[in-house]
Amino acid sequence: MMAWSAKPGQAYLSQDGIRQIKSKLTNEIFQQDMLHLYEQKTVSRDQLVREARQAMRELVQQMRTRICDHPEAERLMQELALQLETVKGKKSYGYLPKKQKALVDEIVDQMEQLPTVAECYEKWWELQSQVEDFYSEKERRRPPLSQQKEFRQIKNAVIQEAETIRLGEITFEDDTLDHSDEVGKDENVSWDFWTLRMDVQDEYSSLAERDDAVESMRELAENGDVHAQYFMGKLYLDGSLVIPDSEAAMNWLHKASTVGYAPAQYALGKLLLSDDVSVHDSEAGIQWLEHAAHNGNHYASYRLGKEYLKGDSVRKDTRKAMAHIYSSAQAGNPHAQYLLGKLLLQGKVIEQDKEEGIQWLTLAAEQGHSYAQCLLERQSASTAPEVFLAVTRLLHHMANIFQDNSLPQSGTGLIHADRKLREQLREKRLAHGHKVDDHEEQQYGGWNMTMK
Repeated sequence: MMAWSAKPGQAYLSQDGIRQIKSKLTNEIFQQDMLHLYEQKTVSRDQLVREARQAMRELVQQMRTRICDHPEAERLMQELALQLETVKGKKSYGYLPKKQKALVDEIVDQMEQLPTVAECYEKWWELQSQVEDFYSEKERRRPPLSQQKEFRQIKNAVIQEAETIRLGEITFEDDTLDHSDEVGKDENVSWDFWTLRMDVQDEYSSLAERDDAVESMRELAENGDVHAQYFMGKLYLDGSLVIPDSEAAMNWLHKASTVGYAPAQYALGKLLLSDDVSVHDSEAGIQWLEHAAHNGNHYASYRLGKEYLKGDSVRKDTRKAMAHIYSSAQAGNPHAQYLLGKLLLQGKVIEQDKEEGIQWLTLAAEQGHSYAQCLLERQSASTAPEVFLAVTRLLHHMANIFQDNSLPQSGTGLIHADRKLREQLREKRLAHGHKVDDHEEQQYGGWNMTMK
């Protein structure tokens, strides 16, 4: 029983005292009910978030694999590139004059009209609203994509691509070029290596069995088997069965490279040119790529062509770049064929030759290169190829930005409030005699508590 008094030491019940007792008891009961309600809502929200991430992943993947055909967005992008010529200072959205900001917004809203982008944004908004509806019934209207604060990065991506057009920068549309370019041929491999590789890669075997196979592969590599050395290097880069270790990967690849194994030389060159500070060595990376190219690795020739064109890791040398790109294209590399065809069409890096450019693009398209096919289909388009490519790259930038925002965020501050509520729940558990590390029964991913 609680007693209320205006004077210390004089406990008595008055009308106001009774009112305060009722209020205190009501608030206690209501608070306990709300704690339990918020606990249930937090569990439901967590389940929604898991579903949201999966849905967004599927939509984002669709965006990443699409070629963008949007003439109006291309026209506006070309206009922005021209207008940026007159803009002084930093080329980012916050520093642009109002006229250019409006043009950037218009490009973003045009991109929103693409079915994949519209669906992705609609799904994001739907999930965001569902999460916030757990805590508030306030009516919300979806703003245009250009006005959505969570996707402000898209505006700077637009400016970045417009700048690429304005400056005439060389671009490489080879996002699909992943580790598939490092596959070594199975020619002249030992029986021991062949069987051990099967054991290591057997996903139906237990992890212990695969670990044993890795150790046996390591012994084979230590005994000088070049294919095993290369394979161990790739394992340490991949990190699926061993702890990722760039230095260990470099050491194994170096062993295989010194005896002239071209796939290892190419993989080692790429590793040394990577951003990994523990192994980065531009000069050595270029040298190993040169060795690999000399030994017939056309992927190494293509990478060297890119490096000599960009001039980041090695001094820019257009003559060397084109020699490597021609060599790779003639060896059948579709990425090199596409790049060569594009450069011949543009006539900026090398002398323009549309006929030969179309021939190389055709060869790349026959191998399934989607960008090459699109450039062939757009020969009569009013905009230059680099504008179409910039808009397509923008679409892929947007996919990455949507991916980064695939986890719905609450702008109400109640997610932060949930942490406070969980702390209150913890304090109540302690007050009821539970220990700090006491593990109560869990239900549906949250604490199943009984309020008393």
